[in-house]
Amino acid sequence: MHRDELENHLNQLLDISRFHDYCPNGLQVEGRDNIHIIISGVTASLDLLQAAVAAKADAVLVHHGYFWRGEDTRITGMKSRRIALLMQHGINLFAYHLPLDVHPEFGNNALFGRKLGLIETSRFGEQDIAVQGRLAQAMTLGALGEKISLTLSRQPMMIGDPDKTVQRIAWCTGAAQSYFEAAIQRGVDAFITGEISEQTVHAARESGVAFIAAGHHATERYGVQALGDHIAQAFGIRHQFIDIENPV
Repeated sequence: MHRDELENHLNQLLDISRFHDYCPNGLQVEGRDNIHIIISGVTASLDLLQAAVAAKADAVLVHHGYFWRGEDTRITGMKSRRIALLMQHGINLFAYHLPLDVHPEFGNNALFGRKLGLIETSRFGEQDIAVQGRLAQAMTLGALGEKISLTLSRQPMMIGDPDKTVQRIAWCTGAAQSYFEAAIQRGVDAFITGEISEQTVHAARESGVAFIAAGHHATERYGVQALGDHIAQAFGIRHQFIDIENPV
């Protein structure tokens, strides 16, 4: 398929024009015109790009791309090495940030919730990115932590009484602890995201709302995989998800 056809399809599917994001969504680095093999991953790191080169990929699809607001705009150092590798091999880079978090079918939040058996009831926060819902059946915080650990193959950090019963859950994948206060105000029993800071520990203890940091990378692996599979099925191209290990 042609690069422009793929970009138009993804941009419309994810409705990128409605988002105010921290980076450009869509095609970030232009490569060859025709795409037969696409590699997906969470972040466009050098390791992922080298794996894409080895796989003879025509395009890379990621959640975390380049050109973030406030960063140095010069193409030097690490950024230069990454972009040079893409351009040297004619590989296109497609990146979708908030649109991929929010999407009801391919979104990180929707898919993460389904993986855990969470039932979504509403959205909240900036651009409706965060999710409120519930467990089908109440369980202890400790049991929920074990479920997350088995699902993600990663032990989460939990702040709260492991014997506390939880059922009303809010969540937002990645680095979304800024929504914790809003989640507290919505009366949930626990909030799940990827990362945690020092002050969040005190907020959890004082509010009585459990906080679970399940990993930024670990919670955001599902959206880009599902989107890549969709592209492969819709257009008859090859797709492979490559998981570059990240402890955060």
